[in-house]
Amino acid sequence: MPDHDSTDDDGDLYEGPSKSELKRRMTALQALGETLTGLSDKQLRRIPIDDQRLADAIQETRRITSNSARRRHLQFIGKLMRDIDAEPIAEALAALDRERNQAAEQFQGLEQVRDQLLAAGLPGIEDIVRRWPDADRQHLRQLLLQDQREQQRKQAPGARRKLFRYLRELDESAAGPDADSPPAD
Repeated sequence: MPDHDSTDDDGDLYEGPSKSELKRRMTALQALGETLTGLSDKQLRRIPIDDQRLADAIQETRRITSNSARRRHLQFIGKLMRDIDAEPIAEALAALDRERNQAAEQFQGLEQVRDQLLAAGLPGIEDIVRRWPDADRQHLRQLLLQDQREQQRKQAPGARRKLFRYLRELDESAAGPDADSPPAD
């Protein structure tokens, strides 16, 4: 009867990855591949995919509508990813995620500035001018007064949107043209 202990040539026990660990790795690679299929073409171009078969499989997965066929194709992508170094891909996806988070934080920060300005009214314009010296006081004043009129008439918040866009322009111009601003996807 054969000995079921896994030993190498020296008689030591083999302590490689277990079957469960291998399965977890394959599932992680498949999940990584699934994340790749959800990216836009612009985002996907920023990911270092050297294997053309993998790139083609990712594009093909986007066209599959059947759930079971999609699942099988994702398994195929996971299989292809076993043959490549997935670390650069994971790092590029993490960088994309950080950029998205940074853009979301910046967006929320500008929303807060806008809301504070609307709450403060005309005296709040001075805070904006201190933060962005190139800000046009008259334009800000007009937007604030327009917002007040819209609220009185119970109209759509068009001035609030215009104010947000103007604050975003101010923020982008203050950052400069060479700043690493994440692309809006």
